[in-house]
Amino acid sequence: MRVNRQIRISPLRVIGADGSQLGILEVDAALRMAEDLGLDLVEVAPTARPPVVRIMDYGKYKFEMAKQARVAKKKQHVIELKEVKYRPGIDDHDFDTKTRHARRFLEEKNKVKVTMMFRGRQVTHPELGQAVLDRVATALADVGKVESAGRLEGKSMTMILTPK
Repeated sequence: MRVNRQIRISPLRVIGADGSQLGILEVDAALRMAEDLGLDLVEVAPTARPPVVRIMDYGKYKFEMAKQARVAKKKQHVIELKEVKYRPGIDDHDFDTKTRHARRFLEEKNKVKVTMMFRGRQVTHPELGQAVLDRVATALADVGKVESAGRLEGKSMTMILTPK
């Protein structure tokens, strides 16, 4: 954004401090008007023909923009990737507890990485782990959907769920 003496293109469409159209003026005349009011000349639409400038308090304008950015940042939700780890021979109660945690993560609008960990020779039967992952996906189908299906990587199988 160009301000005061940085504006070199002439003529300019000038908007007053109260929002009224002051017409098309030369740079020097517009700058003199802004200085008489104790304000700044700020370019608001540089691509328009002629460029549009506004008479305003630039410091106050920058402060308001920073304030709006802070409020917007406070309201935004950063999606995190939470992880829940399972084993192929998991019991029903453990399964329910871990699935409840995953449900809570999805309801908080976070992604969930479901990891199936194999130990020793369990990796020779990935279908057992896939069955547990499918069971998790069906149990959480009402709050989340599968983003990436179960993939075997070394001694673990991973699946990612995203909130609906």
